[in-house]
Amino acid sequence: MSSFDVVVIGGGPGGYVAAIRASQLGLRAAVVERENMGGICLNWGCIPTKALLRSAEVKHMIDHAADFGIKVGAAEVDLAAVVKRSRAVARQLSSGIGHLMKKNKIEVFMASAKLGKLSGGMREVALDDGTTLTAKNVVLATGAKARDLPGITADGEHIVTYRDAMTPKAMPKTLIVVGSGAIGIEFASFYADMGVEVTVLEAMDRILPAEDHEISAMAEKAFTKRGITIRKGVKLGQVTAGKSGVTASLEGGGTTEELTADRMILAVGITANTDGIGLENTKVKLDRGHVITDGSMRTGEAGIYAIGDMSGAPWLAHKPSHEGIIAAEHIARGAEGHGVEKTDVPGCTYCRPQVASVGLTEQAARDAGHDIKVGRFPFLANGKAIALGDDDGMIKTIFDAKTGALLGAHMIGPEVTELIQGYVIARKLETTEEDLMHTIFPHPTLSEAMHESVLDAFGKAIHF
Repeated sequence: MSSFDVVVIGGGPGGYVAAIRASQLGLRAAVVERENMGGICLNWGCIPTKALLRSAEVKHMIDHAADFGIKVGAAEVDLAAVVKRSRAVARQLSSGIGHLMKKNKIEVFMASAKLGKLSGGMREVALDDGTTLTAKNVVLATGAKARDLPGITADGEHIVTYRDAMTPKAMPKTLIVVGSGAIGIEFASFYADMGVEVTVLEAMDRILPAEDHEISAMAEKAFTKRGITIRKGVKLGQVTAGKSGVTASLEGGGTTEELTADRMILAVGITANTDGIGLENTKVKLDRGHVITDGSMRTGEAGIYAIGDMSGAPWLAHKPSHEGIIAAEHIARGAEGHGVEKTDVPGCTYCRPQVASVGLTEQAARDAGHDIKVGRFPFLANGKAIALGDDDGMIKTIFDAKTGALLGAHMIGPEVTELIQGYVIARKLETTEEDLMHTIFPHPTLSEAMHESVLDAFGKAIHF
């Protein structure tokens, strides 16, 4: 059969989740994916990069084993094996999604898709293999692709994007990373731990510009200490690639200089995949390249929904998964969704040290007119962090002084990408400072720093 209640175009973390939830609710669902189930996140983004970063972390621990009283020889990197493991992790999870599709009786079509005409309440979806599907509802989950810089073309060798950066055949001696968002900083961290001389270029006045100013400053200090060169407030001019590597012209502070390296990684953001999917046949509207949706993920065309990267920031895998469920539940039972509140979406950067946040930054809270109380607790005063030999960083919490509402939490340090969920739940439950203060945190744990940060905001910190 080629007729479905819902066809999802895109099998990434939003698309396949939307299909599973639709199937759970009794709908006949199909997924159309042009390349790999799991999308960019699972195959070329979130998952394989974390595998690479884990290898880098292991190397770092071996390099510093003597600090823990362990004598070992110098670590030797088998780059091919590092990359092989990363790809194997991605394949394992991708095949797992295939199992989930079968378990939930979801039909999968490996092809590119394009929206067609609407006839009798059914939308045609044309596949590039000649198949035509029809569906009462369509969920667009086509994701996004790496954004290009004008005049700079990736050649896959000297100037590369994330795909080639994840599968290097040889390590460069020197590397330029253009962009200091999460993607750029994670690559900078990985390559630096692998012994590469890394320079990060950022057009803005600070790295990790989406983070709280204080966290950005601490991150820059930590990266600089590791030997990573940070260049802020620079404009990238002409870039040329040759047999000897890459030469980049940098403009900033009224001067121009040339910077050379063996390789350059472009990590300057993404653009939505909205071309070639038939939007011209619909009333779907775009805003600066992204699809406009309401709280239930509906677009301007009845029966067409859009989720994930193609529907705008934040560009994080857990956002489309949540949006996919919202869309499926509206399709199945008309449940009006509340959309995704951007300040409730946690952000995580898996560099060393890790960075994580949720809610408003200190500046954003002040700009919004809040009278705030701010708490800080450094990991250097946390027993577990000291025992781990990883006590660089802190936890920062921001509260509304009148209501005690947790407005934001910002972390840098060991395993903060795991710790942040505690504050995410606290915000969801509308927890106040009093609730958090009266919560018993286990000892010795890194999470105790979360407790102490809350106490500090109200002048009650015990251990600092």
